[in-house]
Amino acid sequence: MRRWLPAGLLAFLAAGPLVLSEFYVTLFNYIGLSALVALGLVLLTGVAGLTSFGQAAFVGVGAYATAWLTTAGAAAGWPALLTTPWAGLALGLMLTMLVAAGLGAITLRLSGHFLPLSTIAWGISLYFLFGNLEFLGGHTGLSGVPPLSFAGWELRDPRWFYYLIWLSLLAALFGVRNLLDSRPGRAIRALKGGALMAEAMGVDTARAKLMVFLLAAILASLSGWLYAHLQRFVNPTPFGLPIGIEYLFMAVIGGASEVWGALVGAAVITVLKHWLQDWLPHLFGASGNFEIIVFGFLMIAVLHRAQGGLWPYLSRGFPQPAVRGEAASRRDASLPPMPQRARPEAGVLLLDVKDVVKRFGGLVANDRMNLAVHAGEITALIGPNGAGKSTLFNVISGVEPATSGEVRFLGQRIDGLPARAIARLGMARTFQHVRLLPQMTVLENVALGAHLRGKRGYLSAMLRLSRDEEARLLAEARRHCERVGLADCLHMPAGSLPLGRQRLVEIARALALDPVLLLLDEPAAGLRYLEKQALAALLRVLRAEGLGILLVEHDMDFVMNLADFVVVMEFGKTIAAGRPAEVQNDPAVIEAYLGGLE
Repeated sequence: MRRWLPAGLLAFLAAGPLVLSEFYVTLFNYIGLSALVALGLVLLTGVAGLTSFGQAAFVGVGAYATAWLTTAGAAAGWPALLTTPWAGLALGLMLTMLVAAGLGAITLRLSGHFLPLSTIAWGISLYFLFGNLEFLGGHTGLSGVPPLSFAGWELRDPRWFYYLIWLSLLAALFGVRNLLDSRPGRAIRALKGGALMAEAMGVDTARAKLMVFLLAAILASLSGWLYAHLQRFVNPTPFGLPIGIEYLFMAVIGGASEVWGALVGAAVITVLKHWLQDWLPHLFGASGNFEIIVFGFLMIAVLHRAQGGLWPYLSRGFPQPAVRGEAASRRDASLPPMPQRARPEAGVLLLDVKDVVKRFGGLVANDRMNLAVHAGEITALIGPNGAGKSTLFNVISGVEPATSGEVRFLGQRIDGLPARAIARLGMARTFQHVRLLPQMTVLENVALGAHLRGKRGYLSAMLRLSRDEEARLLAEARRHCERVGLADCLHMPAGSLPLGRQRLVEIARALALDPVLLLLDEPAAGLRYLEKQALAALLRVLRAEGLGILLVEHDMDFVMNLADFVVVMEFGKTIAAGRPAEVQNDPAVIEAYLGGLE
């Protein structure tokens, strides 16, 4: 039964104009147009975590661009080729990308509540711009927009226009699903988990935010172009802030993190809106926008009872797809390993930290710290809680800028470089507090570490032209999962694992970057005895392969049996450095770290 549901729905959509009344064909047209905008919001808000109330303004850009070009341009006697609806589509998309790029470059730098507030601001601004420009018809709008035509055949009948709308929507759904199931899609999904981790894996988060913002705007503009030629009339009313909020309602109610949630939300809100506009005036005995009140209560109910939206409940009746990446990783597990960067010879200086100072206001977290890590060696950085070890890690890896001093990696000065640039040079790290994407599988989290080892972009991903590269990335991620002992949970959500195994996921993700220097921040925390022994054995293998390792750890037995060199910190300063046996017998270390002399 479940296998036939998708085919049955597609058959129903295909037969819709032939069996439905004109009213319901029109209703389905509006559902399709709204779903295009909601799909962009699913990508922008639900997946990337960037809330926008202004998407209706981008619908307006697409609608007004084609309406003006096909009416005013034709009236001015421009060449016919330049005033067709297809030229209007090109103009609308170009204008949308320019406007979205400008707005995104400014507003996407904001975070917290400032970002949604800024989208409200530019959404209102564009709405009043449409209504106050005389050449756009002011608040009266533009009429006489020509119908779409294919080889001389005009789509005047809404029943035929229905097919164009729904083919556009299905193509967009297909493209967005492909995008999310790809290397750039993982980068987009990583945005919601915070920029710090994503940047450390080599993701250019500013570019990823702008790209997803542009894509959401393009989908809205496409909806506006279709709307203009369906209605053949455009005025500012459908592009105001209330409609922008309505689009956001659709995404949230349908399922803000689910591609098909856009369609469900658009259907629910559009149908409810039409029904309520008919029923509520009779119920209250007066006209008004009473449906907004109902939508408000509906939103509150969804946020309380079904924060994932309606799609997770409805999808139980559909055949469940394979876990993202599962089929590909199993099919391509036998692919040869990806090319590795050249490893420096054992003993070569990889990391050189000289006189690094890091201040936070009046607090000196690192005070003239010096540190060196060589290829084929494990250097341990130990000290009491609050000694400044993780801060030094952040300075070395580009998360925090040094106040003074310098950090060199492979002979190149890297203090001041962004984390993604340092990752590209061959430095990978884990975090003191585990930073994973809990809803993504273990395999996908690890594949994010291989982000810099792929090249294909957004368009290739949407058109499924990057499948070969994706298969190699997933196969590489699978190998590193197996290497750290995670072969039995590849396709489990990373957030469902115990803390100790989540740390192993972070190590596998760091190894997937193909580093020459590995920074491990408390990797053994939360591991059981046998897991610690397995981790120590893995680190010894990595050391033998020529990898340099800088390790922060509180388990002294683990450190002293593993490290080649130990640096001890207290209050941001180095109090001892040397071989493990030397450090263990140092009176300053015993006094400061091991509890004092007896």
